[in-house]
Amino acid sequence: MLSGLVIVDKPQGWTSHDVVGRMRRLSGTRKVGHAGTLDPMATGVLVIGINKATRLLTYIVGTSKTYTATIRLGQSTITDDAEGEVTSTLSVGGVLDKAIHDGVAVLRGPILQVPSSVSAIKVNGERAYARVRSGEDVKLAPRPVTIHRFDVHDIRRDAGLDVVDLDVTVECSSGTYIRALARDLGTALGVGGHLTALRRTRVGPYSLDQARTLEQLAEELTVLDISDAARALMPNRELTEEESTEISFGRRIAAGPTEVQATAEAPAAAFGPDGNLVALLADSGNSAKPVLVFAPDNERRTS
Repeated sequence: MLSGLVIVDKPQGWTSHDVVGRMRRLSGTRKVGHAGTLDPMATGVLVIGINKATRLLTYIVGTSKTYTATIRLGQSTITDDAEGEVTSTLSVGGVLDKAIHDGVAVLRGPILQVPSSVSAIKVNGERAYARVRSGEDVKLAPRPVTIHRFDVHDIRRDAGLDVVDLDVTVECSSGTYIRALARDLGTALGVGGHLTALRRTRVGPYSLDQARTLEQLAEELTVLDISDAARALMPNRELTEEESTEISFGRRIAAGPTEVQATAEAPAAAFGPDGNLVALLADSGNSAKPVLVFAPDNERRTS
């Protein structure tokens, strides 16, 4: 049974759900999922799991992401990106380059970020964007995120439009909204801001170099083997034949080496002597217990 990850270069205008639908047809199975949505406007890395590899998606969702983006200062929109109606326009004539760099610096590191009101976050069981579309004024609570990198590569001034466009790279923790960074930078500078372009270049260990367009995948379905995918994603532990057998029955084995820090939330990927993924392990005292066992023809969770 085909199991593994497909690293898709998502096209603009497609939802993540659209891509999952296409991958179901290309892979010939309905057991397909993705590791974190991309807005329709965005392009780039969308990690798709097929069959057994869908169980890895939980651990991929929480990894850091890297984006290239263009931020427009001088205009605010209802969605904080180019897909929304412009709600305000202010002159950027007094915004100096130094002020831009200073504003970006404040947004680096651990911050509290208020997600866009048209995000998919649920409010009392309903998506925030649905509430906004129905005319409700939605206020979301701030969330802690970490901006590991926020670099400005180019500052372009358009006197005719009275806007400033910034080309940036952002590396951030899971749950960060890049359009919220654009909004908050514009707000701090007193002119408003929104996102006009967004491309995700990395999700955890999976990069744009590995990604294939849907057209390329239709010609040749390129799947990252589940064992290779797990090796890149998690700390690794090599098992003996005896340990592999014990784990395959859901039994505990001795704890792993101290350099491999394995927990239920961040387990280690355990491999048999043949190099194949056997299980995800979490250490508990002097023993290691399987969090998820990957058997040849099935998989099961263990308690």
